[in-house]
Amino acid sequence: MERTLALIGFGEAGSTFAKAAGWESQASAFDIDPARHAAMEEAGVMAAATADSALGGAGLVLSLVTADSALPVAQEHAAMLAPGALFCDMNSVAPDTKRAAALAVEAAGARYVDVAVLAPVNPARLKVPLLVSGPAAQDAAAALQEAGFTNVRVVGDDVGRASAIKMIRSIMVKGVEALTAEMMLAATRAGVVEEVLSSLDASEKGDSWFTRAAYNVERMTTHGLRRAAEMEESAKTLIGLGVEPLMTTGTVARQRSQAGHTIPFESTTPMAANTKEPAE
Repeated sequence: MERTLALIGFGEAGSTFAKAAGWESQASAFDIDPARHAAMEEAGVMAAATADSALGGAGLVLSLVTADSALPVAQEHAAMLAPGALFCDMNSVAPDTKRAAALAVEAAGARYVDVAVLAPVNPARLKVPLLVSGPAAQDAAAALQEAGFTNVRVVGDDVGRASAIKMIRSIMVKGVEALTAEMMLAATRAGVVEEVLSSLDASEKGDSWFTRAAYNVERMTTHGLRRAAEMEESAKTLIGLGVEPLMTTGTVARQRSQAGHTIPFESTTPMAANTKEPAE
């Protein structure tokens, strides 16, 4: 890799990528936590004392900070970026947040890239699925592949498209986790864990999400009011067991609001039906 690479933020993602890629002296890194310097040294990358020294001359920049820091980092570091540098914002934030960051980066003469990381960095490491969007997406995809990432896909020319896919997908992935916790708390207290899980196993289907999404929405459109009433009883069941029905109460509201209303949707990417990404 000939180009100079810089990492802003050296937590789990940054250190994992650096160790897996073996960038060593080809990369510099900066983190606001001085304790991270030991991890940088272990990975062999240059531990920069300041963000300015890390970014100076870097053609490819990976922003890997916390979600609440993503926009301030882009805004505060934009002026430090080399002209034409690719600033890959790999943080899990809303599309509007990324568009705001892009304004600052592009005003400074660099190129902003919206990157969505679709799976945990461990154990995937450089095989982690990356979605890339923005005017410089093609160049960024090539640079990321040159840096060692092996699962990069361009999804459009608009900043915010990659993050929209990630954030909307997370509604299901993280929502199922939360629903699972609520279900298991109740099942455990009621002493019916084995029966509940066995029942779910028996009803599990292997349909694609294209089929499942259409089916689920149709059920709500047709039976939303009845299902809302049933879920209100489920909420009462949870309350009786001492479990706050946080997710179930939301299900009641969504079922009721969806009753009688369709969501017309068609896939614009037929190949996506055969694409499976690891959950994050």
